[in-house]
Amino acid sequence: MVVTRVSPLSCAKIAGVLYAIMGLLFGGLFSLLATIGAFASPDSGAGMLGAVFGIGAVLIMPIFYGCIGFVMTLISAALYNAIAGMIGGVEIDVA
Repeated sequence: MVVTRVSPLSCAKIAGVLYAIMGLLFGGLFSLLATIGAFASPDSGAGMLGAVFGIGAVLIMPIFYGCIGFVMTLISAALYNAIAGMIGGVEIDVA
């Protein structure tokens, strides 16, 4: 079987959701590290700033990762279709 065309929008939607999930995981890790840094800081102002960045990471990173993943996959799938049309597709063996 040779894949000569993929639907760019379909691929981009799946990748956008996958990247948003990764952003949520990375944002959670960043938030955890920021919270640990907030407790470790003797200055209460710096600790509060770390906590705000941590909470912001959980909200902003999934949105940012999801949007960037969607756009880049949309572009990549369209480029794949153009190149596969000229050269040929990816060969896949299905058992």
